[in-house]
Amino acid sequence: MKGCKYGTHRVIGENVLPQPAKKINNEMNLYDNEILIDVQALNIDSASFTQIEEECNHDIEKIKARILEIVEEKGKMQNPVTGSGGMLIGTIEKIGSDLEGNIDLKIGDKIATLVSLSLTPLKIEEIVDIKPDIDRVEIKGKAILFESGIYAKLPTDMEETLALAALDVAGAPAQTQKLVKEGNNVVILGAAGKSGMLCCYEARKKAGKSGKVIGLVINNKDAEFIKENDLVDEAIIVDAQDPNAVLNKVLEANNGKEVDLAINCVNVPNTEMSTILPVRDKGVVYFFSMATAFTKAALGAEGVGKDVDMIIGNGYTKGHADVTLTALRESETLKNIFKNLYV
Repeated sequence: MKGCKYGTHRVIGENVLPQPAKKINNEMNLYDNEILIDVQALNIDSASFTQIEEECNHDIEKIKARILEIVEEKGKMQNPVTGSGGMLIGTIEKIGSDLEGNIDLKIGDKIATLVSLSLTPLKIEEIVDIKPDIDRVEIKGKAILFESGIYAKLPTDMEETLALAALDVAGAPAQTQKLVKEGNNVVILGAAGKSGMLCCYEARKKAGKSGKVIGLVINNKDAEFIKENDLVDEAIIVDAQDPNAVLNKVLEANNGKEVDLAINCVNVPNTEMSTILPVRDKGVVYFFSMATAFTKAALGAEGVGKDVDMIIGNGYTKGHADVTLTALRESETLKNIFKNLYV
């Protein structure tokens, strides 16, 4: 039996796509145009994991129980507060008859799904381990990839866990590569985080010596870290939830001028205006953070009279996996940081 390529046949009781659906069918009976994955690990997106961790008072057993509860209730790993999910790593267990021979996958291939867990049918048999420092949940379980679902085969020239850590945020550096122009002044909020560091690397490459990349971080330790590793031209220490303070710090770091582009990679809410205020008229604001509220951004920009182009982070852009893995191959510094922090 063939299902909808976008997975609507799995939605229960609503006429919507799987991502906004309240509940989807996570039975692992395979449709002819689906792929069955034996799942080893989930990488929960940072905003979602942070929210769950705080809700559970950093208690690992409570975090496990909450994740199991969400998946049992929704049929997928979609945080009901943030609405976001993450991605998974697993092995191809079965390929639907309609897809056999038509895709570059075979049984036994290891892949990282590049579509959100917020739309992926998932069944967890057991949570084996949780690594809160890297937002990873190791499980025994199964998942379904729809016909339209994107994925990346895990590369053979680097550790799987290293590739997964980078692919988890592949949309951010790839979009950064497209957005930054030579000579641009750029501020990256959350510059010491996983997506932030990759964005810093791509922004510096594209902006060149005539541009400037300013990394916004929360403390001295992070500021020293991104400066020592030459990820930014300048680091500023300021609370991303304080828009006036952010504006003043950015202006100070950029010779009194507003920046051409701001990229938001933080994992906490209420940072919309801190991203918008430092950007010049006709500049660009890119919200990669899944903690972004569209209404706050849209009405906030209107309220301060900012004529900026605002881009909501799309986890997918063509070639994003290649861009991200290439960054790790090009930069020994970046690769070592990711190994030390996320593997």
